[in-house]
Amino acid sequence: MMKEGLLYTENQYLGRDKVWISVRLVLALFCFTAVYLNIDQLISSQLFLLVGIAIIITSVIMMYMLLYRIEVFEGKIMLSGLWTTRLVKIELSSIVKVEKKPFSNFFFNNPVYNLHINGKIKFYAGGKDAVWLTDEDGLVYVIGTQRQEELFRAVQQAKLNKGNS
Repeated sequence: MMKEGLLYTENQYLGRDKVWISVRLVLALFCFTAVYLNIDQLISSQLFLLVGIAIIITSVIMMYMLLYRIEVFEGKIMLSGLWTTRLVKIELSSIVKVEKKPFSNFFFNNPVYNLHINGKIKFYAGGKDAVWLTDEDGLVYVIGTQRQEELFRAVQQAKLNKGNS
């Protein structure tokens, strides 16, 4: 079902960041290597096997767990989060600057939803790209995305369409 006036939609999943997938797979590989090396000690070998399997299963489940959804409509952006989080609505009429920038300079970034820190509100699930929105009061919204160019164009179009109506 398509929502009326929807210009762009994107789902951000909790477990799809390549860096954290790699970390979980290395931990699972360590567990499976420990199983092989401790084959003589049955109990510790079984424990490592169970932990390795649990890491793999958890990783697969997290890949399909929605952290937040970005929806761009004419005049507003709506970010809806996982389960009990609040709906965040950003009115584009108050946005004075839209930029394409990296989310962060760090190699590891934890997934966040509606994190208020240092005059910025951050939304991030994975990847390295983001769209930065600055409002009239100087508050910056940093929205992490897998499709930076498309989100940027959709926000620009939504601002223009709102201005024309």
